[in-house]
Amino acid sequence: MRLSDVAAATGGGLADAGDGSSAVTAPAFVDTRTPEPGGLFVAVVGEHVDGHDFASAAVAAGAAGVLGVRPTGVPTVVVDDPVVALGRLARSVLDRLDVEVLALTGSQGKTGTKDFLAQLLAAHGSTVATAGNRNNEIGVPLTVLRATPETRYLAVEMGARGVGHIAELCAIAPPQVAAVLNVGTAHIGEFGSREAIARAKGEIVEALPPDGTAVLNADDPLVAAMASRTQARVVTFGVAGDVCWRGVGLDRLGRPVFELGRDGDWAPVRLLEAGAHQVPNAAAAAAMAAAAGVAWGDIVETLGRARSLSAWRMAIHERADGLVVVNDAYNANPASMAAALDALAAIGRRGGRRTVAVLGEMLELGSSSVADHLGVGEYAAGLGIDVLVTVGEAAAGIAAGARRAPGWPGEPVPTAGREQAEDWLRHNVVAGDVVLVKASRGAALEHVADVLADEHVAQHGAEQVPEHAPDRAPDRAADQEGGSPSR
Repeated sequence: MRLSDVAAATGGGLADAGDGSSAVTAPAFVDTRTPEPGGLFVAVVGEHVDGHDFASAAVAAGAAGVLGVRPTGVPTVVVDDPVVALGRLARSVLDRLDVEVLALTGSQGKTGTKDFLAQLLAAHGSTVATAGNRNNEIGVPLTVLRATPETRYLAVEMGARGVGHIAELCAIAPPQVAAVLNVGTAHIGEFGSREAIARAKGEIVEALPPDGTAVLNADDPLVAAMASRTQARVVTFGVAGDVCWRGVGLDRLGRPVFELGRDGDWAPVRLLEAGAHQVPNAAAAAAMAAAAGVAWGDIVETLGRARSLSAWRMAIHERADGLVVVNDAYNANPASMAAALDALAAIGRRGGRRTVAVLGEMLELGSSSVADHLGVGEYAAGLGIDVLVTVGEAAAGIAAGARRAPGWPGEPVPTAGREQAEDWLRHNVVAGDVVLVKASRGAALEHVADVLADEHVAQHGAEQVPEHAPDRAPDRAADQEGGSPSR
């Protein structure tokens, strides 16, 4: 598209762009640290950063132009709101393409399911999928704008921070297949109740055309009830769903082995990702891919070799000395904490290993935050987790919850922050241990996992270990579903 075409699609005007004939030949982007030569830089005004301040740097890095609210001294399409304009641009481009959109939402499991789905679709045709968890009003159009005329499928993760948000995302990327994975308590501080979360999540099936397919969790009553909110065909997944599973077992690293069923056809599946919670994720992805026309045999085969496409999501690293590190530091809520702890306990039982859980704060829980952190501690104690290392004052409630659990023989280790936690771990974990690292994004516990996985630590001990990477100060807003403002 020429910049003049972008202006026409967004209702904007041109500044410092001549006749607007410069061509945009690459995707849009919002961060000059990861520029797209030939792409369109979207100058988002964030809470702490104004993207317009980086417009010149974006063009110097190869951008064809800028989408912003004011002239920037470089070729710019000037609009009232760059985020709204970005959505309009994405819809305009999507309308020109012959692409099937498969969208999914849920309180947890979105990214894991999306990663499975992307690989199932890619084996059948050219696929573009949400990167990481770019699932908000910026991330969804950025995903759409990565599509080309060769793209056959778009696998789009959609998140919400309130009622109406998913409907807006579906207006940008109207789905032909849409799934709701579950309704949990993630972001309940913003919604107020699970029922409000269900109202918001269900907007995704309301957006389906009559010839579309809604994929719903048969095991979640709030999700199953959404069948009445769509005229589309309904397919369920779950223990008693149209796509179902049986005989779930776990190998020595907690990876599921089970049978996946559909229409009475059962097939063995062995997943490469850890945790029994990956089974419903895989089943949901299978149901969505089947709705898009992927053959069942191809689905089963591809699931057996599918890997996580997203960083810090139940990533298993087995150190040369035998220490196993499970890095699930990308995000956390009570349900995902429980799932990760289940996986940790399973790995410990299978391998006769001591289990160490390194847990940080869960954000965006609202008034239930104290009770939820206590509950995670009680759950860990109930599983018999041997050592519970909590990181930061807000996570201390997890240790308190474990302490009050009757009969727990484990060891609580509250720490003030990452450095203290890392120091304890350097001096106390041993080769036979399995260590889970998990928290909300704002805690940045991937640093702790990196220290644990460092072979240099295993070989030389704390005194000879180089200093870990300097602290980053992630925007706490990144824990919200979506991403961060442009810079």
